[in-house]
Amino acid sequence: MHKDQREKENRGRWTSRSIGSHLQHNIFYFLIRYCGRRVSYSLLSCVALYYVLFRPAIRKKADYYLTRRFNTRNPLSRLLHCYRIYVNLGQALIDRATIGIKGVESIDIVSHDLDKMLVLIREGHGLILLTAHVGCWQIAMARLCSLNAPVSLLLHREEGDVDLHYFEHTGIAVPFRIIDPLGYMGGVLEMMDVLKKGEVVSIMGDRVFGSDKNTVPVNFLGGKVRFPFSAFKLASATGAPIAVHLSYKSSPASYDFVLDRIIRVPAGLGKSEKAFYPYVAQFAEALESYTKQYPYQFFNFYDMWENDEGAKTDGRSFR
Repeated sequence: MHKDQREKENRGRWTSRSIGSHLQHNIFYFLIRYCGRRVSYSLLSCVALYYVLFRPAIRKKADYYLTRRFNTRNPLSRLLHCYRIYVNLGQALIDRATIGIKGVESIDIVSHDLDKMLVLIREGHGLILLTAHVGCWQIAMARLCSLNAPVSLLLHREEGDVDLHYFEHTGIAVPFRIIDPLGYMGGVLEMMDVLKKGEVVSIMGDRVFGSDKNTVPVNFLGGKVRFPFSAFKLASATGAPIAVHLSYKSSPASYDFVLDRIIRVPAGLGKSEKAFYPYVAQFAEALESYTKQYPYQFFNFYDMWENDEGAKTDGRSFR
């Protein structure tokens, strides 16, 4: 496939916009506010079942990952896997809204290895929190004030998206600096400035924004996936350590956040994708290990893998 054609295709493979309508989201927000999270879960189970049984296009979006993770051709098993992952996704979205509507104390948040991250920040080169669309990463953001350093998020919000982030429910100012990855130079200059000040920047490392030129193919669940290496290039340029920070739902009312690993990228690696391959591969290895432990909390609903046959979807991400 021609490079320009592949990049054009990749830009259309997923979007951050939710599939739900404004009314549908407001129904859940109403239930959370006046009836509680568990009542919202009950409605969610019905909605998820509807999507799995009667919306084959939606079901197919989950198949890309689930087929590789479970390697099953049994139709009933595939339906069950699909139902479970959509229920887990829905619960993460409900929980995210809950901490905005009911307050952070409404969900038990356990932050493991916080002391280790504080030590990394005290090194003075800033800290890159590298996370992914797993668990409920936004709940972790609500606790990052414990790091005692300003936090910036690399976050793109599509026009017309009706799915509110947790801080949009609170009625207060955004507690983070938002850097748009589709802004000037992909927000690189802003992130460099943040790190030079010894601050924290949080980056999602499992999806590609725009061009493929800053990606490298690495092994993930039996195939090649292009992951971006911009975070690693930043680390090489600034000396900032990378903390792979992942979340998982550990009980109906709690989330755990773990520092999976610390990745240190040598200075002066330049721009070649080959130079960054070993470090991106470490991140992919962390994600693959995560999917083995929490298979229904990995939320990428598009065909991530290269050289796979089959029709591409619009990749709507449900987040």
